Amino acid sequence: MNPLHLFYAEPDPDRWLLGDRYPRRWIRRLIRGPARISGHQRVFLNLCAGLDRLKIPYRVNDYRSLQHDPQEIACVLGKDHLLQRSWTHPILLGPAIFSHPTDDPQLMQRLPVKQIVVPGEWVRQLWQPYWGDRIKAWPVGIDTDLWTPNPEKEIDILVYDKVRWCRDKYESELITPIHFRLQQLGLKVVTLRYGAYEEAEFHTLLQKSRAMIFLCEHETQGIAYQQALSCNVPILVWDRGGFWQDPMYFPERVQFAGVSSVPYWDDRCGLKFATVEEFAEQLDAFLDRQSGFVPRDYVLENLTLEKSAQQYVDLVQQMRQSDG
Repeated sequence: MNPLHLFYAEPDPDRWLLGDRYPRRWIRRLIRGPARISGHQRVFLNLCAGLDRLKIPYRVNDYRSLQHDPQEIACVLGKDHLLQRSWTHPILLGPAIFSHPTDDPQLMQRLPVKQIVVPGEWVRQLWQPYWGDRIKAWPVGIDTDLWTPNPEKEIDILVYDKVRWCRDKYESELITPIHFRLQQLGLKVVTLRYGAYEEAEFHTLLQKSRAMIFLCEHETQGIAYQQALSCNVPILVWDRGGFWQDPMYFPERVQFAGVSSVPYWDDRCGLKFATVEEFAEQLDAFLDRQSGFVPRDYVLENLTLEKSAQQYVDLVQQMRQSDG
């Protein structure tokens, strides 16, 4: 099999002077330590890890090698700064390029994009009216050898708080009542706030936790909650549904209903609630059934590094055949 040509880079532009990104990068690392792995970078790294396990060859950012075969597929992942090049090869684009087709309405006229992958089915439905059947849902895999169960538990509930918008409203109407109820039950609770932790810290907490409560308006894929599932930690999830809430788009630019906080999920993973009124009842049912959930089985069936990488390779092969 011909190597895949993967293209990925974190955005790091010059700020004040030509080339100043290089010393700024060194100073940041000196002051803050190693940079956190972003969600986009995690997608790229996990795809590479899956390809490694399948022993499928690939090259990263090898523009010179790509030029030897004008029909080869350029697999472009990451942020949209990668699209500023003058691409001539057929492109498999995504995921994580941008949030919505209206960010780049002339994309198809400007570049030879043949297929676009997005992280999940509801995102595919969101994008489909703009770019039709070119949109494919593809989830990156979870490292099930790293995110493994641990029988030694000391935390009853890990609350993963990823509420991003209308924070004051949800703080009083959702988050505080949830914590009050957990306190009433005398449960040992630890809260983790999205964007304020290192991945290793999350891993350590999952190893110690019997269950997790996941609070997020909606997720395109939700790698963090899937890492929890891989650790066989069942989840009680706030799945409010309704409209895509990103204030950059809603309600003026885009109104799309049908989102989910857990786009990859079945009954083995845990329970859901949509409102704070439902929470107390579902919490009781969740705690009663807690030992009966087997979320890791779901991940092993659907979201391993190998399965995800093979699905990605299949997309590339289909493109090669259709362009051949």
